[in-house]
Amino acid sequence: MASLQFLGATGTVTGSKFVLEVGGNRAMIDCGLFQGLKELRLRNWASLPVSPASISWVLLTHAHIDHSGYLPRLVREGFRGPIYASSATADLLRVMLPDSARLQEEDAEYANRKGFSKHRPALPLYTEADANAALKQVESVAYNEELRLNKSMAARFIPAGHILGSSFIAVDVRESGRDPFRVLFSGDIGRYGEPILNDPTQVEAADYLLVESTYGNRLHGDSNAKEQLAGIVTSTAKAGGKIVIPAFAVGRTQLLVYYLRELEDEGRIPVLPVAVDSPMGASATRLYAKHREDHDMDMLQIQSSRRNPLATRNFSLVQGRGGSKALDAQGGPAVIISASGMATGGRVLHHLARYLPDPASTVVFVGFQAAGTRGRRLLNGEREIKIHGQMVQVKARIESISSLSAHADSGELLRWLSGFKQAPKTTFLVHGEPDSIEALRGKITDKLGWKVEVPVHEQVVELG
Repeated sequence: MASLQFLGATGTVTGSKFVLEVGGNRAMIDCGLFQGLKELRLRNWASLPVSPASISWVLLTHAHIDHSGYLPRLVREGFRGPIYASSATADLLRVMLPDSARLQEEDAEYANRKGFSKHRPALPLYTEADANAALKQVESVAYNEELRLNKSMAARFIPAGHILGSSFIAVDVRESGRDPFRVLFSGDIGRYGEPILNDPTQVEAADYLLVESTYGNRLHGDSNAKEQLAGIVTSTAKAGGKIVIPAFAVGRTQLLVYYLRELEDEGRIPVLPVAVDSPMGASATRLYAKHREDHDMDMLQIQSSRRNPLATRNFSLVQGRGGSKALDAQGGPAVIISASGMATGGRVLHHLARYLPDPASTVVFVGFQAAGTRGRRLLNGEREIKIHGQMVQVKARIESISSLSAHADSGELLRWLSGFKQAPKTTFLVHGEPDSIEALRGKITDKLGWKVEVPVHEQVVELG
């Protein structure tokens, strides 16, 4: 018998975890942290309904923390098997997991020092030592090569175009006495025609499909991200303010720098200091230059001319907390790109606390903001927000460039799904909030006529 259990990313965009069990052997596909609402974050601290020691393998679609950030906890709780990922994802994990652990340790230490936590003492979910232990179990896998897990299961990693190293994972199941079948995990699906990375690979068949629905109820629109960015930078610089951009360290940060470089080259924005204030963002930017197997033709062409596509004229990758504090001491306009992308933690909180009260400054959100996050609340117009236990007045301009998202919108999701040569037996909608999921379910059933299900947390379905 084969079954699939949904342990995350059901009715929410975070916490991706799926357990595929075949003949008593368990593979976990993605192992992410819940983010956003407190009721979701508390799940990170709860025991999994399956024992980590009972899982034989973990396979990762990509390195974003909501898909990989639970790994150190899983290993600490007893998982001892290999963690399979694409080469670029494996490299990113070596940056992201220790960084995630350090941020949690720093946040716990800061909460204890300032006394604003309800817990005495506040503890991190896991430590840097836990993250390093998990990294010892990571093994890289080449795109499109068969990875045989055992006699019943084989997996294949297929480029997804979302971030560096992102993959669709196809798992082929063959049990004696039963018809073979394929389960395809979409992870996050990338955009078409975006700079830096190749478009998502078209997959033609799967018996069971798990597909993300982050933007299932909306289009990114015809707005030109570069035009919006140029207008925001120019107007804020004229006012003498700072442009603070909470951005995911992997993906959005690199695309922002790419666009800022282009705008400078085109003479459409003033040359300002541009700082990436995120240890993880700095390391990820270097890795983006390294992994050419993911690059599109334009990116490769710029590199062949020995130019750095991911650096502006006055560019810095900030080192250490001292360098981060120094940014706020510098006068004059500047662009500060810092994690986390939903303003849930990290160094960007210090910059927000400094510049949210400044009417001359602008805070720009460039990716999806989950319910309950500071980013969502700022976009919803809250005029006061708590950061590090203190209420901060919001007087800065708040902007959003939705077309900079790394997720396919509803039209792009349907474009990808329409490329299947036959309908899956069942399509499961995951990694989306309820409105997005229901909207995408309606579009898929109306336009494609497919059978669609919306799983709930911890649901188990039989396959085959």
